Amino acid sequence: MTNKIYDIVIIGGGPGGIGCAIEASSHKLGEILLIEKTDNHSNTIRKFYKDNKRVDKDYKGQVSVLQGNVDFFDGTKETTLDYFDNLLDSEKIDSSFNTEVEKMVRVGEFLEVHTSNGVIKTRNAAITIGKMGKPNKPSYKIPPSIRAQVNFNLDKCSTNEKILVVGGGNSAAEYAYDLADQNNNVTMVYRKETFSRLNETNEEILTKYHGQEKLRLRMNTDIESLENDSGKVQVNFNDGFSVLYDRVIYAIGGTTPVDFLKACGVEVDESDKPIFDKHHETTAKCVYVAGDIAMKSGGSIAIALNHGYHIVNNIIRKRGQIFSHTDIVAKLEEKK
Repeated sequence: MTNKIYDIVIIGGGPGGIGCAIEASSHKLGEILLIEKTDNHSNTIRKFYKDNKRVDKDYKGQVSVLQGNVDFFDGTKETTLDYFDNLLDSEKIDSSFNTEVEKMVRVGEFLEVHTSNGVIKTRNAAITIGKMGKPNKPSYKIPPSIRAQVNFNLDKCSTNEKILVVGGGNSAAEYAYDLADQNNNVTMVYRKETFSRLNETNEEILTKYHGQEKLRLRMNTDIESLENDSGKVQVNFNDGFSVLYDRVIYAIGGTTPVDFLKACGVEVDESDKPIFDKHHETTAKCVYVAGDIAMKSGGSIAIALNHGYHIVNNIIRKRGQIFSHTDIVAKLEEKK
């Protein structure tokens, strides 16, 4: 791909990756490469956000003070993408789109990043990929004839539909009340009696909407199967009831790309989440994580941008220690 040796290679072009790239450029870290598997940055925003969707700095009540060089602000899907375009255009950052990263291997003092376009050498790497690319899917079969009405995001939703949202996490909650706000008839089904993974803001909104009959919560209920009933999705529940819906949306979690992390030498915990320290450095030396993959519940652009700030500052801090050690050795040699 290139004989250039990079100071940092960033894998993933979302907010976490953009934050790393801008911070690295602002601090004159050296040679920077941003790798993205799709044809443009911010694919999650482009693909999963509706046109003109509001994008807040303080996502769902997660108040964040921006610590780096990116002055992010409230806006819409379009203004956010334009802002990131301008940031990346104004900085000296190499980019490689439509490029898949297969693995990462340490060879001596460098990391070798194996991609679909060749091998790249770098001193540091940041894995800033999201978790939405590989959604969990149900164990029962989805009939091919209704696959168009069974989704794993809000991509194909409209208004005035009868919709079932399946799941009990923050994504499911946000899908449910967002769809309710779009004049849809929404039911959210969860297999447990109570929610255990929701943040406080989402739980408050769900409870409020349920109380106002803007949506219905169907707890302690699971789905046994789906069928096609004259173009509608017939959902057969484990309590013996069957209900017809225009659309079913699954939000039952995104799978952390465990195999990829392991291929990069990154250890994961019992929940298959990457293990990293307060500086976001993983168990693989000089390999960092940022963005959704480093969050308990994703979605906060401001927090992802701050991850980039911490990563770059740690690289600079470690460089300073190396330089200081070099200076000390040099001075000792002079005295001999």
